[in-house]
Amino acid sequence: MRLLARAHQMPARLIVGAFIVNSGLSKLKGGDEVAEQIHGTAKAAYPFLESRDPREFTRAFATAEVALGTALMAPFVPSLLAGAALTAFAGGLNGLYLRLPGMREPGGLRPTEQGIPLAKDTWLLGIGSGLVLEELSRACRGDRGRRGRRGRG
Repeated sequence: MRLLARAHQMPARLIVGAFIVNSGLSKLKGGDEVAEQIHGTAKAAYPFLESRDPREFTRAFATAEVALGTALMAPFVPSLLAGAALTAFAGGLNGLYLRLPGMREPGGLRPTEQGIPLAKDTWLLGIGSGLVLEELSRACRGDRGRRGRRGRG
């Protein structure tokens, strides 16, 4: 089996993937109170989620987290695909930070004390977009390992 992830990408992919899988599994183990809290936060930032059942929403969200984390940890999942999925996921999490009242200092992006747990998710956005940009830049240059970078056979 050919590994599609580059070796230098795997430490970040493994750490982030394990973190996200753990988060998803914790949500799947949670009861009604956890589901209400997660759904309440999500619908405050994204009102279209109001009509979703809290347990159903939390189960779907947690399952998506487990799937994303697993894809990140699997070296046969291309980094472009894993990075794009992580970037989309992190974009949604960062939307919570930007949309929920009281998460940021007035007039800026600096987090309040309450906003720090959400603001920290920016690192996921950075890692995901870094994976995507690396793979896209390699594709645009037509890189084929060292030969492509050095331009010699």
